Amino acid sequence: MTQKRTFLFLQGVCSPFFSRLADQLKRDGHQVYKINFNAGDWLYWSHSATFNYQGLANTEHQTELRDFLDNTYQRLGITDQILFGDRRPVHRVAVSHGESCNVRTHVYEEGYFRPYWVTLEREGVNGHSLLPRDPDWFWEVGAQLIDTTPVDAFQTHFNCRAFHDVAYHLAGLLNPILFSNYQTHAPVIAPIEYIGYMRRLPLLRFCKTKDQAVIDHLIGSTTPYYFLPLQLGSDAQIRDHSRFDDMVSVIEFVMESFARYAPSASHLLIKNHPLDMWLVNYRKVIHQLSVRFDLLGRVDYIETGYIEPILQNAQGTVTVNSTVGAVSLGFNCPTIALSDPIYNLPQLTFQGSLDAFWCEGSVPNQELFRRFRNTLLHTTQVNGGFYCAKGIELAVKNSLQALTSERSLLESLL
Repeated sequence: MTQKRTFLFLQGVCSPFFSRLADQLKRDGHQVYKINFNAGDWLYWSHSATFNYQGLANTEHQTELRDFLDNTYQRLGITDQILFGDRRPVHRVAVSHGESCNVRTHVYEEGYFRPYWVTLEREGVNGHSLLPRDPDWFWEVGAQLIDTTPVDAFQTHFNCRAFHDVAYHLAGLLNPILFSNYQTHAPVIAPIEYIGYMRRLPLLRFCKTKDQAVIDHLIGSTTPYYFLPLQLGSDAQIRDHSRFDDMVSVIEFVMESFARYAPSASHLLIKNHPLDMWLVNYRKVIHQLSVRFDLLGRVDYIETGYIEPILQNAQGTVTVNSTVGAVSLGFNCPTIALSDPIYNLPQLTFQGSLDAFWCEGSVPNQELFRRFRNTLLHTTQVNGGFYCAKGIELAVKNSLQALTSERSLLESLL
């Protein structure tokens, strides 16, 4: 019989997912509580067992939050805490203090493999994951696991995700009244993001034909090309898990190396992130750098386009730590990571310098990648999504065993 546990929910994704998950845990006999840090948290929580944190929660006031959490853990007998993303200031304190108080931490994040998976790990994700960085471990463990494919597919429309995001942040208008000390963890406030999206989205339709022509030309010609997919500069993957300050510094670093060491006949294809806010004019930045590094005519920039055919025909992929890197490995494309994502393993990614990669990059070991992928799908990935009704239903159902088991499957394998 599964031991009944007491769960404390912290900040979640901008959707009803945490509330639906709490519903199911309560039906299964567990106790559920929630700490709200802002009005968006309050809006997306439908249970009465909730506490509003009114103190400061930034990195300069960690003691106040730690004391609040300590009191909550002890008073309610908390055994587990659930949160989305482990790099928010409120969550950094909770993860470290939870461990010292023998409270298990379950961290959700966007899926390592998409679109039908979300990540669920204990104690941390990405750079703080418990996953080993040893290819031999994945080779041995992955051999014992069957191939896993997303049996239950679903479709999340952009409008659905946008609706929840807007609702969450519109509720933030009440923060000065209900949560006067709240400070967002995001480097860009929501209204600025929305202005950027409203500028960009209507214009993307005019980019598609031109962008596809660029892709078709590169694929159809004999010109070798390398691929650089951009990430969101505001993402924790760049801010907290890389040595770069923003994507402009990444572009500059890659283009300078490309100019000096890539084969003279090769091209570099740079693609913007689908959710970029257009707060930085990357096209202008790339043109200026092309002039500076004498690369005019050798660098192409696109806003749209499917990455699968790009990866299937590229000479190599350069990424910081994007999930596109894992997709690239799956297409047997030589890949280098400029940071240290979970897939940055010998025999998968190129382990030398970027300068050497242009001419020395080699294809990944596909059998190792198969075993690596299967291991992650079995131990850290949950079939489901955060935003649409079908995805939330799947994610709730498929999370329960991982949340309530005494040891996670990954901990058992370790």
